[in-house]
Parts: sequence; C-alpha cells; structure tokens
Amino acid sequence: MSDLPLLQAMDLVKSFGGLAANDGLSLTVAAGTIHALIGPNGAGKSTTINLLSGELAADRGAIRFGGHDITRLRTHRRSWLGLKRSYQVTSLFSEFTALDNIAMAIQAQAGHAFRFFAPARADRRLREPAMDRLRQFGLDAIAEHPVSVLAHGVRRQIELAMVLATEPRMLLLDEPMAGMGQAEREEIVRMLVGLKGDTTILLVEHDMDVVFALADTISVMVKGRSIASGGPSEIRANADVQAAYLGDY
Repeated sequence: MSDLPLLQAMDLVKSFGGLAANDGLSLTVAAGTIHALIGPNGAGKSTTINLLSGELAADRGAIRFGGHDITRLRTHRRSWLGLKRSYQVTSLFSEFTALDNIAMAIQAQAGHAFRFFAPARADRRLREPAMDRLRQFGLDAIAEHPVSVLAHGVRRQIELAMVLATEPRMLLLDEPMAGMGQAEREEIVRMLVGLKGDTTILLVEHDMDVVFALADTISVMVKGRSIASGGPSEIRANADVQAAYLGDY
C-alpha cells in the first residue's frame, strides 16, 4: 500500500441540462488502496465512474492517472494504461464456459483477435493462466461449466476474475454487490480483500457493511461534490456525513 496518488480528479464538472451531476469534484486515490465512494442516490457517483473511465467527457476539470493526463483520452487508451472498470450488469459470454471467458480476457490483453479463439481453447498459454486465476478465487470447480447455467453471484465473481486477468493497475467497481444475497456478497468481499495492496480499487457501493469492511479510505459525495474524505472511523464520526448520509449507522 502506498500514500502516493495513482489517480487524481481535479475540479470535475459534468452537467446534464440544468443538473450538475459533478459540481467541482476533486478526488485522490492512493496506489494499492481500496477507496470507497459513497453518497445518497443522485449524488453523482456513477457519473464519476463514467468520467474516470472515459465513457463520459468532463465539461471542466482534469484527471491524472499514473502521472499521465488522461482527461481527453478515450476509454480504450485509459484501459491500455491499466485503468479498467466492471459494470453493474454482468457482461460475460454466456455461451462459453467460465474458463473460456477468463482465457478470452487474457487473449484480448495480449492483443490477439477474437476470431482466433476456437484454436485458443487448446492453447496452454491461455488456459493455464486462466485456470490459475480461477483457482485464486476458488472458482476452479466450475471452470468447465457454461456461464449460462451459473447463479448470478457466481457470474459476478467470474466477471471480476475476468477483469483481473487483464492485470489492471486500478479497477473501477460500480456497485459490484447489486442483486446479490448475503452469501454471494461475502464471496465478493473475500475476493476483494485478497487484492488489497496489489490492485488499486475505487468502489461505489451502497452496502455500508461492505464499505466499512473493505475501504482504506472513504469519500462521501453529496450533490456532485465530495463533502468528506478519510478513514472509516473518521467518516463514521463526521457530523456532516452523519447529517447528509449515514444517519444512525
């Protein structure tokens, strides 16, 4: 874990009509940490993820990642630098097995075209690291299962493993626990805990038990701005945060 910033967002502004979803947002994420971004619905959290990933362009402000100004870079250029994201809705290839999906992610990261995937199923250079990634997260037992027959929570775990197979420097996670039961949430938490110190994560999540269990730093957004940022105990004790969001948590 490092105190050095891997990502810095400075004075980000993004408006939709008369609504400022980001209204001068500044955010600093240290390398090797899990940084949670929380706030009430409509605070601008998902817009922030979209700005950082490049899916939306900021009206004003700047974004730096790993020492590079990425403010105007397109999404795929940010991905090449190691800034990756996972979505609220699973985006797996359901007709393929869990192992196939991880192998495709490794293949894509290596720059090979997907049209070569059929022979790649027998390519040990892809299958062996893909199986290693599944073993890392305790998913090797379902390696040969088609994704279409797997439960929602397991699909989310595979999707996360698929993104991690591309070896991101930083991962943007937008509500990874959405639609999961308690046991499935615990599995995702276990996966994320295992990444601490190695992969930097910016996590948007409504489940406060998950946030306080995982986060090294928490930033609280209200009306497009960050009103507080600090460690879990500091955020719990912050009177402004209590009034705006946490209530009696």
